[in-house]
Amino acid sequence: QVQLVESGGGLVQAGGSLRLSCAASGTIFSINGMGYYRQAPGNQRELVAAITSDGSTNYADSVKGRFTISRDNAKNTLYLQMNSLKPEDTAVYYCNANIVRYKWSTRGYDSWGQGTQVTVSS
Repeated sequence: QVQLVESGGGLVQAGGSLRLSCAASGTIFSINGMGYYRQAPGNQRELVAAITSDGSTNYADSVKGRFTISRDNAKNTLYLQMNSLKPEDTAVYYCNANIVRYKWSTRGYDSWGQGTQVTVSS
């Protein structure tokens, strides 16, 4: 069993900052790519930022220069530092991780966090 537990969401004024965390626990041999997605009411879930196991990153154009994704492989934890927040960043944020459970596993499996609400007021 693998669990992703998210924390760090909340209410912030425009221009403010928040830091999201996502801790993976359970039977884990290694974690491949990790990422944050978000879903606003009436919208589809979209990729916000992703990071590979060796630290390569990519970002949605809408958050480039404002958000920074990072990971601590020793702690199996993902972070998203969000600065200069805008009202349009309001959404439920979900973390995702492709987890390899055993050293003999031939592939990883995607796991999702429970989601954390981020609300940015104008």
